[in-house]
Amino acid sequence: MKVYSQESDGVLRLSFMGELDHHDAKLSMKTIETLIDDALPRDCIIDLSGLSFMDSSGIAVILRIGRHMADMGGRAWVENPAGQPLRVLDASGVDRIVKVFSRVE
Repeated sequence: MKVYSQESDGVLRLSFMGELDHHDAKLSMKTIETLIDDALPRDCIIDLSGLSFMDSSGIAVILRIGRHMADMGGRAWVENPAGQPLRVLDASGVDRIVKVFSRVE
C-alpha cells in the first residue's frame, strides 16, 4: 500500500493506493501522522479511490486520522471509496464519526 499526499491552502489530501491491511496500517499511520504534523492542515481528505482492499485495520487508520485532526482543531473526511473498501466502511458505521462521501455512479 502507498499513500500519496498533496497539500494546498490548508488542505491535505492523502490518496491511498493498493491494499490496506494490518501489515500496512501501523507503518502507514506513522507516515500519515508525520505528514499531518508537517503540513498542519485545517482539513484532511482521505481519498480511497485507489484502494482495492481494506480490513478493520483501515477503519482504525481512518479513525486515528480523524482524532489527530480533531485534536489539532481540524477536520477529516473520506472521499471516493468503492467496491470492497466501501462495503467495509458501510458495515462499520464509521460515517457516524468521520464523514464518508462516495461517488454516485
